Amino acid sequence: MTAATTQRWVCPACRQGNPVEADLCDGCGVSFTSLLRGQRAAVDLSLARLRPAEPAPPLLGKGLTAVLEIGVVLGLLLLWKLASAVSLGDTAAAFARGRWIWHLEQTLRLPSEVSVQSGLLAHPDLVRIVNVYYLIAHFGSLVIFLPWMFIWHREQYRQWRNIIAVFTGVSLLIQLIAVAPPRLLPQFGFVDTAARYHESAYTHLGQGLTGQLSSMPSIHVGWAIAIAMAVISTSTSRWRWLVLAQPVLTVYAVVATANHFWLDCVAAAGLVLLVFAAVNWLGRRKLRVAEPA
Repeated sequence: MTAATTQRWVCPACRQGNPVEADLCDGCGVSFTSLLRGQRAAVDLSLARLRPAEPAPPLLGKGLTAVLEIGVVLGLLLLWKLASAVSLGDTAAAFARGRWIWHLEQTLRLPSEVSVQSGLLAHPDLVRIVNVYYLIAHFGSLVIFLPWMFIWHREQYRQWRNIIAVFTGVSLLIQLIAVAPPRLLPQFGFVDTAARYHESAYTHLGQGLTGQLSSMPSIHVGWAIAIAMAVISTSTSRWRWLVLAQPVLTVYAVVATANHFWLDCVAAAGLVLLVFAAVNWLGRRKLRVAEPA
């Protein structure tokens, strides 16, 4: 037996030794000629067939991810509560800004918030319901919305989580500039409905006047608009359009309870749209950078 007949070539896919005169590997069928020509597709296919399937992510990993996401939401709430106690400028400046917004709305001929509130005040039971809605609906809807997105629309979850988080963070920065809400301006006819019926969150949380001077923009309205946009764009149900009721009811609640001016709501809507555009632009830019040349 000569040296030529004992030479063998080793298949890089399955490490099978083959006679030098054989073109196909006895182990996986890879062509020796294709290897010489640099055609790696056959090798990669064989490797994929021989490689064991990757195990599914462990349940513990999914649970940890969910816990981390809950922590993000709770962190936003805590940051919101802490930021409401910090403001730039004194109380007199905050009231001056509140009066300026009121006069600007009169100049723009916007509908009077006082007229909206007067229609509610004639119905005490409805006032209590709207007060409670203002207290719990904004955060309650977020607690329902984020798990729904996380479980059923995971591919879009991160995008909308980021939009809400960025909107909240920017809003908190803006709210460092203190602005008095309408309910603290009774000279214009506003009534603090929550205080009248002993349903004020500020009284229950023990916050003083400083913690009540962060009305611009309305995070309540911003969250409601963001949630509605997310549901409409991700869900395929014909009932998804009903979610538009939430931002409408939220705008009514914050105005009728004298917690926000119309312009607080307009500022929130504009900021949500701006953040939405920025997050989507950054996402598209990241995809373009990741694409091979």
